[in-house]
Amino acid sequence: MKTPTGLQALIDDGVIDEVMRPLKSGKEAAVYVVRCGEEVRCAKVYKDMAQRSFQQRVQYQEGRKVRGSREARAIGKATKYGRKQQETAWKNTEVDALYQLREAGVRVPEPYGYFHGVLVMELVTDADGHSAPRLGEVELAPDQARGFHRFLVRQVVKMLCVGLIHGDLSEYNVLVAPDGPVIIDFPQVVSAAGNNAARTMLLRDVNNLTASLGAWAPELLDTWYAEEMWALFEAGDLHPDSELTGTFVHDESVVDLDSVRHAINDAREEALIRQQGREAAAAED
Repeated sequence: MKTPTGLQALIDDGVIDEVMRPLKSGKEAAVYVVRCGEEVRCAKVYKDMAQRSFQQRVQYQEGRKVRGSREARAIGKATKYGRKQQETAWKNTEVDALYQLREAGVRVPEPYGYFHGVLVMELVTDADGHSAPRLGEVELAPDQARGFHRFLVRQVVKMLCVGLIHGDLSEYNVLVAPDGPVIIDFPQVVSAAGNNAARTMLLRDVNNLTASLGAWAPELLDTWYAEEMWALFEAGDLHPDSELTGTFVHDESVVDLDSVRHAINDAREEALIRQQGREAAAAED
């Protein structure tokens, strides 16, 4: 295929040898299958801010660290330089998160480097070597759904233990490899300690997974893992191997349990809308 503009510099520098085919395209980035020597990997080309329309960017960026005081002041003042630095920081976020999460033992694609604004990383495949399907694209037996749920909840715990929350986790951001689920897409990752909406995002992430996998194992819908792990996190008692029960005693004087459960259904609808947006964006490319 014709080499996309964003990947030509990587070919010129010998980082990749060939662009084999497009993998997916969304509002934030386009991903291509590439060949690096004898290895087949994927390259994620981030789109410029003018081409993106990811909602509530400010909410996601709250609490993120900026590398220097000058950059922080410029971003705060929204100067031209500040907007450029904000764009650079946004593109660096996923790269930094992948390296940090891999070190923490979270099952995410292995990053191989960041070159000219392009992230080169592991291509997650199925047993036949084809691109792995999303979690929302596979049929599961009840025991499989329970196993996937246990595994994914543990990945969320490991993420939270290093202070990160995915922020957009759903059945569309989980790939199913032969050895189990792989979590992808981290440009919107948020700081658990530095973002005022961190708890809400954590609950939404876990509720998305619970709603999806609960379709195959309905008893999962009566679990409260997000609330349980957040309470442990706030108390400083959450560890990567902390035993979770899925039960949680709510303060019913301030929490409307019906509205919390409705939020799960809302999360599923929101995930569907986002997926339709991604498909529409891909159709336009």
